[in-house]
Amino acid sequence: MKGEKMTTSTKPYLINLINLYSEHKDDNYAKWSKQYLRNQFEFLGIRTPIRRKLTKQFIKENGLPPKEELKEIIFMLWDLPEREYQKAALDILDKTKKDLTVDDMQWLSQLIVKKSWWDTVDVLSPHIIGYMLSNNSDLIIAYPDQWIEDENIWLQRSAILYQLYYKGDTDENRLFKYILRRKSSTEFFVQKAIGWILREYAKSRPESVRSFVSNNDLKPLSKREALKHLKNSY
Repeated sequence: MKGEKMTTSTKPYLINLINLYSEHKDDNYAKWSKQYLRNQFEFLGIRTPIRRKLTKQFIKENGLPPKEELKEIIFMLWDLPEREYQKAALDILDKTKKDLTVDDMQWLSQLIVKKSWWDTVDVLSPHIIGYMLSNNSDLIIAYPDQWIEDENIWLQRSAILYQLYYKGDTDENRLFKYILRRKSSTEFFVQKAIGWILREYAKSRPESVRSFVSNNDLKPLSKREALKHLKNSY
């Protein structure tokens, strides 16, 4: 493995997971999955429902990593070539997120820009980092406020999406400010993120979204996605 050296206690944990996943490889589905994500990652070929069952079984038998080993294990999984291991890392993070502290934010944010694609970023941002920021709002200035200014599109997307499930607790001013900052982006994944967050926020504040879209020149994709479920929007 590349990356951090495994400790004695970490090694068996990872080997057990690797052995379990390896028993369920499917070469045909691996080939399809690789093509689906534009040949950027290798795959074992484990379908998502099966992988989730395996991860649940694994955690039941092996437990969750102790807090002092969590970062090491997550980075080890992130370094493995097959994409299923990054998904396993996200599953583990989701189950341990209540134990994360402000000190963990720096290394969590590194995962956004490592092996970046929508399938990891769209879990990290709203489910893991969004949860952390909802409980540690003082981190917003140091992280998403900086991400939206970064040239990395995945940091931009993460800044836009971290409030995806905040509903009525959404910081509307900050959300709209982020969108206006990147509304002219030619990047598909940024345009799509803008439309997605507005469509979701419209479930709580439809008039705010309708007014915002009407008064700002968004890209056609962002506008179409934002208004998808709003009637009489034009």
